[in-house]
Amino acid sequence: MQLTAIDWSVIVAFFAVNIGIGLRYARRGGKSIGDFFLSGRSVPWWLAGTSMVATTFAADTPLVVTGLVEKNGIAGNWLWWNMVMSGMLTVFFFAALWRRAGVLTDVELVEVRYAGAGATFLRGFRAAYLGLAFNTIVMGWVNLAMAKILLVTLHATKLEAVFVCLLLTGIYVSVGGLWGVLVTDMLQFVVKMSMAIVLAWAAVAAVGGLGPLRAKLAAVDLSRHAVPGSADSVLSFAPNLGSVWMPLLTFLVYVGVQWWASSYPGAEPGGGGYVAQRIFCAKDERHSLLATLWFNIAHYALRPWPWILVALAALVLYPHGVLNPLTHKPDDELAYVQTMIDYLPPWLRGLMMAGFLSAYMSTIGTQLNLGASYVINDLYRRFFVKEASQRHYVTASRVATLALMLLSGFVTLHMDSITGAWRFLLAFGAGAGLVFILRWYWWRINAWSEISALLASFLVSTAIEQLHLVDPDQPLGFAYLMLWTVALSTVTWLIVTLLTPPEPMEQLLSFYRRVRPGRLGWGPVAALAPDVDGGIPRAPALLDWLAGCALIYFAIFGVGKILLGAPLLGIVLLLCGGACLWFILWDLARRDYDVLGSANHKNAGGEELGLEEALRQTMQ
Repeated sequence: MQLTAIDWSVIVAFFAVNIGIGLRYARRGGKSIGDFFLSGRSVPWWLAGTSMVATTFAADTPLVVTGLVEKNGIAGNWLWWNMVMSGMLTVFFFAALWRRAGVLTDVELVEVRYAGAGATFLRGFRAAYLGLAFNTIVMGWVNLAMAKILLVTLHATKLEAVFVCLLLTGIYVSVGGLWGVLVTDMLQFVVKMSMAIVLAWAAVAAVGGLGPLRAKLAAVDLSRHAVPGSADSVLSFAPNLGSVWMPLLTFLVYVGVQWWASSYPGAEPGGGGYVAQRIFCAKDERHSLLATLWFNIAHYALRPWPWILVALAALVLYPHGVLNPLTHKPDDELAYVQTMIDYLPPWLRGLMMAGFLSAYMSTIGTQLNLGASYVINDLYRRFFVKEASQRHYVTASRVATLALMLLSGFVTLHMDSITGAWRFLLAFGAGAGLVFILRWYWWRINAWSEISALLASFLVSTAIEQLHLVDPDQPLGFAYLMLWTVALSTVTWLIVTLLTPPEPMEQLLSFYRRVRPGRLGWGPVAALAPDVDGGIPRAPALLDWLAGCALIYFAIFGVGKILLGAPLLGIVLLLCGGACLWFILWDLARRDYDVLGSANHKNAGGEELGLEEALRQTMQ
C-alpha cells in the first residue's frame, strides 16, 4: 500500500499529539503513585468507561472478528458475545464493592480480604504472574498483530514495526501515567471507531450496497452447501447447534459455564485487571458503576457491526480468500486489511493507519500502566522498598513502565516459540472464577481457597491436554476440557476451604466494614457489626443484570436486523433494548450510593482526607 506525503504527515501528527498529551499530564500524573496509576481517583464515568472500550479495541480485534465471520458467519461472534453476562455481573454486583475497597490494584485486595502467610504468598505470586507473565504475553500478541498489519500494508519488518510503535507508546505512558492513558484513549477511540465505520462503508459500497451484499451472500451460502436464511447461513445470528463448529454441548458451555468460570482480559469473573483499575480511578461508586455499564454497551453493542460488515463484504470480494505473505497460505483475518488496501480511497489511508495505531496504542498503553502498577505496588513497595517517598515510587513506576515495554518487545520477537506459554496462562485459573466471585459474598472463603482453585485448575487442564484425553482445539474437546476443569477444581477448593480455618475474625470484620457486601453470606461477621449496612440489594441487582444482558442482545440484533434487511424488526428490538436501559437507569436513580469512594473526603474540621484515612475513620 502506497502512502503519500499527506498520509505520513497524518501519522506523524497523530504520534505527536499522543506524546504531547502524555507531556501535558506529566506533572498531574507525577504527584503520587495514586495519581500515576489511578489519576487521583477523580475520573468521570464517561472517560473511565470509554478508556475500557478503547483498551479492548486492539489492533488485532477487527482481524479476529473478521476471521470468525469468514469461517462461521455472524454467529461466530458467540465465542465472545457470551461474555456479556460476565460483564453485566461486574456492573451490578462488583463495581461498587471494588470502589469501596479503596485499593490501588486488584491484587492488593488479596491482603485486604485475607491474612497471614497464605495472603502474602498469594499477593506476591499473582502480582508476578499478572504483571510480568500474563501481561507481557498479552502485549506480545498485540505487538505481533500490529507487526502483521504493518507487514502487509507498509512491508515493514517485525523488528521495525515493534520498535517504532512500542517506543512511542511507552514514552507517553511512562511520562503521563494513567491520566495520559485515559485522555489518549478517548482520542484514539474516536479515531479508530470513525475509521472502522468509514472502512465498512467503503467495503459495502465496493459490493454495490447492502441489498446486493445480501443477495451475493446467498450465493456464498450455496457455495458452502447452506440454505440461505437457515441456521447455517452466514447471515444467521444464532449458531446451528448441530454444526461441527458449535454443537449443542459447546454452546451450553459458552453461555452457561465459561463466562463465570474462566478469566479473560476485560471479562474477569468478579471484575479485575484494567476494568478494576478504571473502577478504582472513578470519582465514586456511582461513576464506577456507570463507567462499567457504558463499557459493556459500547463494547458489545456499538463496536462489532462495522467489523462484521467488512467481513461479510470480504466474503464476496475475496471468494478464494487472502494469502498471508509470510506463510503463503489463506488467512481469513487478513481479509480486513486487504479490504482496506484495495477499496479504501487513497486520501483516507493515512487516517486508517492512524486508526490501526490508535487500536494498538490504547491497548498497549493500558497494559504497560497496569503491569507497572502490579510490579511497583504489589512487589516493589510491598516486599522490597516499603517506606519511600511518593516521588521515589513515581520514578520507579516510570522505570518499570519502560522495562515492561522492552520485555514485551523481546517477547514479540520470539513469539513463535512461546505459544505454549500463552496456552499455559489461559489454562491457569480456568476454573477459579467462582472463587473470585464468592470471595466478596461468602465469609468462609480464605486464601487457601483461592490458591487451591488456581493450582487445581492448572493441574487438571494441563493433565487432560498432556494425556490427550481431549483435543481442546476442537469444539467438543474444548467443552469437555472446560467441564472437567471446572468440576474438579471446584470440588478441590471447596474441600480445602472446609478443611482449613477461616480467616481471622478481625480481618473479616475489617473487610466487611470496609466493603459492606451485605449480610447474606456474612452471617457470623455481620452479627458482630450490626451497625453496618449499605450492601448491594441482591434482588434489584439481579433484575438489573437480566435487563442489562437483554439490553445488549436486543441492541446487537436490532442494529443487525436494520442493516441486513429487516428494519421493522430491528426497530422493535432496539425499542426493547431502550426499555431495558430505561429500567436500569430508573432503578439506579433510586439507589442511595455512598460517596465514600470519592477522590476527596473531609473530616469534622473541613480538612481534606486521603482515601486511606477516610476508610480508616469510617471503619472505626
